[in-house]
Amino acid sequence: MSLRYALLGALADSPRTGYALLKHFEQSLAYAWPASHSQIYPELARLLEAGLIEQTGTGARGSKTYAITEDGLEDVRRWLRGTEPDRRVRSEAALKTFFLWLLEPDEAASQLEHERGYWSGVLGEFRRIEEEPTGDDKKSRAFRIALEGGIRTVEARLEWLDAALAEVRSPEWAARDD
Repeated sequence: MSLRYALLGALADSPRTGYALLKHFEQSLAYAWPASHSQIYPELARLLEAGLIEQTGTGARGSKTYAITEDGLEDVRRWLRGTEPDRRVRSEAALKTFFLWLLEPDEAASQLEHERGYWSGVLGEFRRIEEEPTGDDKKSRAFRIALEGGIRTVEARLEWLDAALAEVRSPEWAARDD
């Protein structure tokens, strides 16, 4: 259901083609809510059928431009005001952490180092985005708030990964035979 609202929110910013929405997800929203081509286009069709968006143009190679309708804007506002978010996160990386005990210590460390490398790259990307000039309107400020939340979350994750690596590299870890 959140994909619906991610699309409506993106279209509240400006009309976009399906391709432009896909790129917006890849460059921004994917850190909060990833979506693929095969998810976005069927959801756009449902939103169009529900009257929450409208097609406002047709471009090259049959691309369609969509804009949010007043009903769509009201729907996303209703969601923002009155829906308790599901805060549970599915993470294959976190799931693997539960089972590090099944690996040799160097393998467990390798798993965590790989994860640390990934999150270091994400933090680098966030820092790059942080350096880009922005406006001072509410939308730009909201994006900055979201970015700051992402930066702090990734920094905390990296701190945790350092502690986890120290644990699996410790003599105590290797000595345990559970």
